[in-house]
Formats: sequence, structure tokens, C-alpha cells
Amino acid sequence: MMRLTYLLPAPMHATELGETEMRRRAGLLAEWSPPGTEITVSAVSRGPVSIESAYEDYLSIPAMADQACASVDAGADAIVVGCFGDPGLDGLRELVRRPVIGPSAAAMSLAASLGHQFSVVTVVEGVRPLLRRLAWEAGLSDALGVIRAVELPVIDLNRDHERAFSVLRGECERVLAETDTDTLVLGCMSMGFLGAAERLTEELGVPVVNPVRAAVHQADTLHRMGLAHSPRAYRTPAKLRQGTNRADLIRTTDAPLEVTP
Repeated sequence: MMRLTYLLPAPMHATELGETEMRRRAGLLAEWSPPGTEITVSAVSRGPVSIESAYEDYLSIPAMADQACASVDAGADAIVVGCFGDPGLDGLRELVRRPVIGPSAAAMSLAASLGHQFSVVTVVEGVRPLLRRLAWEAGLSDALGVIRAVELPVIDLNRDHERAFSVLRGECERVLAETDTDTLVLGCMSMGFLGAAERLTEELGVPVVNPVRAAVHQADTLHRMGLAHSPRAYRTPAKLRQGTNRADLIRTTDAPLEVTP
């Protein structure tokens, strides 16, 4: 049995989507997971309501670190980061010795194994440079074709699923018509929970990778094989090895200070 934490980097329960959407996603994760997997969808207590920029990526990381450590302390065998931008992935892997899966890396790696050129369809224009950087970090730049955006913010994707699917399909069709793309990746976790990848794979006749499912199954594979990220690549911070508490890594003062010569 694997105990899997799906870690939301946003306080979804404090948004208009609420706990209902968290429970819906937990149900889909249970359907998509191997038998016997115990799923927990865990939302942070503070952070941006959605992540559509590098700045929002960074805002989400401190609370995610707290939640990831708490999940492992409670018995989690693996953690999936619930954002396609893989926020905080390196830092989370430094803190816990369980598999921590970044869905962008998982989905892109899978897509690269299914064809010669994959392209990503994501939410808004502003995240395109971030995703190209993630492909480069994963060593997949040569296999990446284009990154296109449907220009629907994450919250809007969740308001009207059928409209979101229609817009998404239209952009996928354009990518296939205009480029040599043979495989597609949905570049947003909310897109993954639309059921769109499965429909598009059938309707468009090419593999369309759902990043949620790619990440969950990678977590299961690593757990079954007894593998996790290398401690040589993701070293526990020296201060923590020497006994400093995580909370003590941050020093606060009453006010910032500026000096001039």
C-alpha cells in the first residue's frame, strides 16, 4: 500500500472552489491510483489562490515546505506537488526523504518517450517561459516543440469545465495543424482534473498526457521500486544536519534596514 499526499500549493478551501473541489479531486485521484493507494489531498493554510507567475511560485513554497514535512511525519510514502510549475521541488526534496514528484518533469518525460516532439498547452501566456525553463532543467529542450496558452486563468478553468474543454481542444488542434508535434502535454493540474486528456487522446488521435496521472503513477513506480531522489543531488541543508530547527532558519526584525556609503 502507498500513502500518497497530493499537495496543493494554494489554500483551495479558502477560495470559491472550496472543500467541494478538493473532495472531487480526491475522488478522481482514487480512481486513477493503483488499488490500495491511500490518497490525501492537502491544501496549505496560506499562499496565492492560484499560481500563474514565478512570483506566485515563490510565494507558495514556505507553506508547502511545512505541509510536506507534516505529511511525511504523518506517514506519507510519497508527495505529488499539485502545480504544473513544480514550485519548490528542489527544496522539498532537500527536506524529506520520500519521493517528491514534480508533475511537469513527470509529464514531459513521459511525453518524450511517446514520440519525437511534444508540445505543451497551458493556461496563460505568462507561464510559458517558466515551463520552457522546466523542460531545460529536465534535459528535454530538444524534444519540446511549442508552448501555447489558452488564456484562461486557473480559476476560470474550474468555473465552466465544458467551455474550458472547448477552448483547450481548439488550441490543441491548432498546435497539431501548425507544428510537427506528435504528442501533447496539458500544462496545468486543473486541466488534468477536467478529464480532458483522456477525451483529447481519443478525439485527436495522438497521446495527450494528463500531468496529474503521470505524477501519481511515477510516485507509485518509485514507491514500488523502493527509490527516491538521490541525497547526493538533494542534500539536507547543512544547518538542519547540525541540529537547527527549520523554524529557526528565518531571522526576523522589527523593520528592514537600508544603509548608504
